[in-house]
Amino acid sequence: MDVNGTVAEGFEPVRDVFARNFETLGDRGAAVAVYRDGRRVVDLWAGTRDVDGTEPWQRGTAQLVRSATKGVAAAVPLLLRQRGLLDLDAPVAEYWPEFKAHGKERLLVRHVLNHRAGVPVLDRPLTPEEALDPRKGPEAVAAQTPAWEPGTDHGYHALTYGWMLDELVRRVTGLGAGAWIAREIAGPLGAGFWLGLPETEEAAGRTGRVGRIETPEPTGALHARPKRSVTEAYEDPGSLTRRAFAAITPFPDQNDPAYRASALPATNGIATADGLARIYAALIGDVDGGVRLFTPATVEAARTEESAGPDRVLVVNTRFGLGYMLHGSASPLLGPGSFGHPGRGGSLGFADPDTGIAFGYVTNGFRKTVTADPRAQALVRAVRAAL
Repeated sequence: MDVNGTVAEGFEPVRDVFARNFETLGDRGAAVAVYRDGRRVVDLWAGTRDVDGTEPWQRGTAQLVRSATKGVAAAVPLLLRQRGLLDLDAPVAEYWPEFKAHGKERLLVRHVLNHRAGVPVLDRPLTPEEALDPRKGPEAVAAQTPAWEPGTDHGYHALTYGWMLDELVRRVTGLGAGAWIAREIAGPLGAGFWLGLPETEEAAGRTGRVGRIETPEPTGALHARPKRSVTEAYEDPGSLTRRAFAAITPFPDQNDPAYRASALPATNGIATADGLARIYAALIGDVDGGVRLFTPATVEAARTEESAGPDRVLVVNTRFGLGYMLHGSASPLLGPGSFGHPGRGGSLGFADPDTGIAFGYVTNGFRKTVTADPRAQALVRAVRAAL
């Protein structure tokens, strides 16, 4: 496999592992980028832009990153808190009065970010058309009765996370999360990340920007296997696992331009590997000697454990900070202080403040993994070895 791009001295093992992912792990098209202390040290890409095509992947090729979107979206409420515009310990209903229905009046903003809100499912799933309407998802979550008392337990809010976050941002700023990210994060950084792909980028997609992904069955394995696996739980129609991932049914065609143009902060961000890594680099330090997003206090808040133990949706032990997955058995990152988010099927973005590393991996060859894709994990191990 011909691998394009560059690596800084000492990071050559990352190139070797990236090539091996194509040879032994079946990657079709992918890219990986790594920053250290705000400077890019790995920028690699290979394969085809479309999983079912022959056009080569280019340096600026972007892909849907599924739940890796959550990590970028989580930066928005944390930045609003940093600016004094959002109180994480206030009830959600203080900003969004309709949300207090059915016992949610004491559900805190913090509970949305640490997956303790208790509303990972909808009693009536949304249709694809409803899901793409920015009003329908928030309305449905506001009307939902919690599956457990908010704040008392945690479970991965696979889709509802995005609707709650988006509406909170809209109530505080007047903008949806996608527009806010474009204005305040991706734009100033010059980062290739979109939550709501603009028409200009969709048009570029026909000539090389956004690739087509494959869409496997929405089940998979986690890194740690409990007595009941997430796959087994998903096969139970009444389980929280199945219902959380089926809050939209049937799920939209993820290659559809209408889906890519919508803004679902839980699941449909589109990114280049460099864009994902660049944003994480700016969360923990200056990028190219310029833009920095998080203060040191906000970095500590992001990576401080808020939820840990058996996850009522993913059924294994998970760890969450404020909007971010933390390093652990279900989602191994670089080290104990890392924070970030994987995307179901392969993509991964994270930062490790202790080493100054920021990492982004995107692929068009989605697998059935939920949080610990072997291709991404091989690259993380290579970065660790290079350090």
